[in-house]
Amino acid sequence: MSDLVTGDAVVLGLRPARLPSRALAICLDVLVYGAGYLLVSIGIVFATASLDDAAQAAVSVGMFLLVLVGVPIAVETLTHGRSLGKLALGLRVVRDDGGPIRFRHALVRGAMGVVELLITFGSVACIASLVSSRGRRLGDVFAGTLVVRERVPGARVMPVPPPPPWLAGRFTGLDLSAVPDGLWLTIRQYLTRMNQLDPHTGAAMAAKLADEVVARTGTPPPAGVPAAAFLAAVVHERQSREAARAFRAAPPQAPYGAQAAPAPVPYGAMPAVPAPVVTAPVAPPVRPEAVAPARVSPVEPPRGRTGFAPPA
Repeated sequence: MSDLVTGDAVVLGLRPARLPSRALAICLDVLVYGAGYLLVSIGIVFATASLDDAAQAAVSVGMFLLVLVGVPIAVETLTHGRSLGKLALGLRVVRDDGGPIRFRHALVRGAMGVVELLITFGSVACIASLVSSRGRRLGDVFAGTLVVRERVPGARVMPVPPPPPWLAGRFTGLDLSAVPDGLWLTIRQYLTRMNQLDPHTGAAMAAKLADEVVARTGTPPPAGVPAAAFLAAVVHERQSREAARAFRAAPPQAPYGAQAAPAPVPYGAMPAVPAPVVTAPVAPPVRPEAVAPARVSPVEPPRGRTGFAPPA
């Protein structure tokens, strides 16, 4: 059993897939892709019968790259690392930190697979998988991925405590790409066990981890924020970004350090403020016969304009 850290800083007890299961999954994929390549080849032969030899060779090479290289890359990208063979055997390709793979990971794996699996008939992949402690082939090493078994019950995981409400969304513009996965694992372990530590020791550890995160991001936290709350808010921000990336939703962007809205005050806790009393002077009554009618001259609106005329 190997503990992998997911993109949202959660330890998963997943077992890396070994050579037999991976070889069987690859054989199933090759059978499916080979059958599709054969059917497409038959159709291409009839469609290009009128072309010369050079054109037919170019079409054959393009079809080979499209069906046997492009289709596996597209399948792994769209299914987040679960091809037909891996789905049948309960396997999945993940990143080194346990997060879902993206197009660049699938592209590197597919490009290296041409050499490892097709040209050398899988011999290079078998040797690399036997030598690796986690059963990785060269494509996994260069892409930073790992094939794991999904049908293994995971161990009980302690949840990461949420950040304070007044810190939620304060770090949406923070660059977390330079923070290594080992540091995320250390922060997660601290946050899940900080209530079991001595207060003085826990505060010192939180300050040290917060300084490392600040050194990696290059942006200091807002003034007056405790180190433990800062770490919880940063981990929560990484969870939100990974969830948004997995569901193809862009997280809201806000400048780092923007002032958050103050927490709402419960109704009833606010002191009652008496409304000011304004007294206006009372004018003396005016007799109707004392008011002379005013003469109003008609005013024509200016030419070339529309709307109300200005007062006389």
